[in-house]
This record gives sequence, structure tokens and C-alpha cells, in this order.
Amino acid sequence: MTRIAVVGGGAWGTALADLLARKGDAVTIWAREPEVVEAVNRQHANPVFLPGASLAPALRADGDLGAAVRGAEVVVSAAPAHAVRPVMTEAAAAFPKNGAQPLVVSVSKGLDPEKLERPSTVLEDVLPRGTPVAVLSGPSFAQEVYQRQPTLVVAAASDHAVAQRTQRVFSAGHFRVYSHTDVIGVELAGALKNVIAVAAGILEGLGLGYNTRAAVITRGLAEITRLGVALGADPMTFAGLAGMGDLILTATGPLSRNRALGEAIGRGQSLAAALKGKKTVAEGVETARAAVALGEKHDVELPIAREVSAVLFAGKPPRQAVADLMERDLKAEQWR
Repeated sequence: MTRIAVVGGGAWGTALADLLARKGDAVTIWAREPEVVEAVNRQHANPVFLPGASLAPALRADGDLGAAVRGAEVVVSAAPAHAVRPVMTEAAAAFPKNGAQPLVVSVSKGLDPEKLERPSTVLEDVLPRGTPVAVLSGPSFAQEVYQRQPTLVVAAASDHAVAQRTQRVFSAGHFRVYSHTDVIGVELAGALKNVIAVAAGILEGLGLGYNTRAAVITRGLAEITRLGVALGADPMTFAGLAGMGDLILTATGPLSRNRALGEAIGRGQSLAAALKGKKTVAEGVETARAAVALGEKHDVELPIAREVSAVLFAGKPPRQAVADLMERDLKAEQWR
């Protein structure tokens, strides 16, 4: 039995905590919201973020972050991307002062909005030196993972042995995990696909058809790959589960929060109206702005991300954004 702490009581953190607890591990989930902690402990449920799910009876929740992670052999970092730095800085204070550090697995999909860093880079900055860090990503709606629907994902770490250890921790009969060493590619794919999903939702809201959706997914993959390669990723990573797989799911699946938000924007809602009352986070919103800044920093053209950012934050009409994409200079089809 492995002692595991899941830091983050959202839908994804809850689904993974349930999966790990049902495998027989001793799992504690930390949630900021007292009502989530109480519901997990008393009702074996998280009606706030994963409604209708009956959670493993052995799963426990704690509102004290230090207590939740202290003594854990594996820590799952499941906070939203913008919160990873402050949350995991606090968690790190409870890590061992000497000796072996726990394996930390990032499952956040986004970019630090201020420093434009990937979650694993943030973790390496705030965790004790020598802490093994891996990332878990791929096409995986939390609700379907909870329902034990067959799901395939990727565990990546620069040290393949760490990736393989992560693979063993999470693998289950319905949850197949592949190992990888391209951390940059796996994380960037997981972050930027949310931006393309917002774009796909905008097209849906505008009433545009399958031709247009296929185009934005394909060209979206091209610009994700361009940026990834510029930052040192393997281009083949983007053809795999973390790249094309997750992009297809998030841009077309009805459970996608990013796609749903884009659809509301395409139908004429403002960003504020589309976000109002939502407890869950659509990572593509802040990632759109961060991606554009990262592209500019590395001289990489990201036309779809740029237009999504303009629609979300500069009030650009969605139909004008589509028209501007269509009227760009003619080019050869290639990711370079």
C-alpha cells in the first residue's frame, strides 16, 4: 500500500484520488473548500466538483495542506495551473527536511500566467532539491475516468525510471498509462489544446460546421507543434495521446469545459458572463494569453491562439477573428 496525497479537490483531482483509493492505496485529498472536505469524509462524495459520483469509502479528505502531504510517498499536484506555485510552495514546507523526497506528479494542464512556465518547471522551482517530478497527461475527462471507462494517458519525466514509477502508480485495468521522456512536449500539448478547444467551441457557437472544426483542430495542432519544437520538444509527441489525442477529445467532447466556454462566447456572451457562477476552471482562458506571450518570446507564430486571446480579452467579434484567420497570407502546409 502506497501513501498518496492528492493536492486539489477539483473534478480531476477527485477522479484520480478515487482511482488510486480503489487500487488499494492510502489516499488523502486536500481541498481548499471546507464543504468539499466534509462531503468526502461524511458522504463519500464531491457534489461541488464531481456531482453524482460515489467515491471510494477509504478515500479521506483534509483541509490542512501540510497534514495531507506529510509522510506521503507520492504527491499528486492537481491545482489549477495559476495556483500551482503558491499551493505547492506551501505543500513543500511539509516535505522531509532530509532524506528521500516523495514522487511529485503534476496533472495540471496550463501555464503559469506570470512567468509563462510549465507546471513541472514551477514544481522544480518550489520543491526541495532532488524531488523526482513527473507529469501525467492525455485524453481523459474526469467523469469518464470515474466511470471506469477505458482511458489511455502518458506519464512523462526526464528520467525514464521516474516515468515508469509513475506509470506503475496510476495504471489500472481501465486506466492504461504509457511512459515518455518528452516532458516539454507532453506538458505544452496538454496546456495549449485547451486554447484550441476554446476556438472550436467558438466556431460551434457561431453555427459553423464540421469543415471548419476539422480545420481549426488540424491547424491548431500545427501551431502547438511549432511552439513545442521551438522549446525543445520532440515533434512526434504531438501526434500521440498527449497531443492529438487530448486535442481531439477537448475540442469535440461535450464534457469539455473549454469547448463549452468557447461555445458561449460564439453565441454572443461576454467572457465575464460565460464564467459567471462557474466553480470549475476553464484553463484555456488564461492559457490563451500566456501562449501568445510565450510565442512572441520565442518568435513563433500562433495565429489561432492570438485570435482566441483577442476575442476573450480585447472584445474582438468572433466572426471577425474567423475572417482574419481565413485571409492570412497563403502558405505551404507545414508546422515549421
